[in-house]
Amino acid sequence: MSGTSTPATLAAARAGIEHRVHEYSHDRRVRTFGAEAVEALTAELDVAPEQIFKTLLIKVDDVLAVAVLPVPSALSLKAAAKALGGRRAAMADHAEAERATGYVVGGISPLGQRKRLPTVVDESALAYGLVLCSAGRRGLDLELRPQDLVTLTGAVTARIATN
Repeated sequence: MSGTSTPATLAAARAGIEHRVHEYSHDRRVRTFGAEAVEALTAELDVAPEQIFKTLLIKVDDVLAVAVLPVPSALSLKAAAKALGGRRAAMADHAEAERATGYVVGGISPLGQRKRLPTVVDESALAYGLVLCSAGRRGLDLELRPQDLVTLTGAVTARIATN
């Protein structure tokens, strides 16, 4: 596990939750990180694209927060703001997201961030026995139970994804 050790995988291990790490080849020219993960992971595992989650950094009333939702879906900023008790939300810029989390865009995990930020996970995650999210590096995903994801991030769940 040494080659796949990240703050996210360490957080999962420290919490004692059941998890698996999946590594796939990341093409440095690709900028559609979620689509790349879906293509690689659905080919390797018996999972639907909707079980693979992306981590987005948003600002809710000027406070950084995290939204975790299925890769194929778009984020409803209004729903995310409401779920986190705010009035409005906007996407955070990449540099701010990287500074706050300690991860690079395309490899931002909801786990093991520098500082725990308010987090909302799309409620669709709870319909699955397992979900996948970034393990903290491009080309590395973490498989875990959705309830463990919610618990470890201190997240609320709400319908934040749109199709």
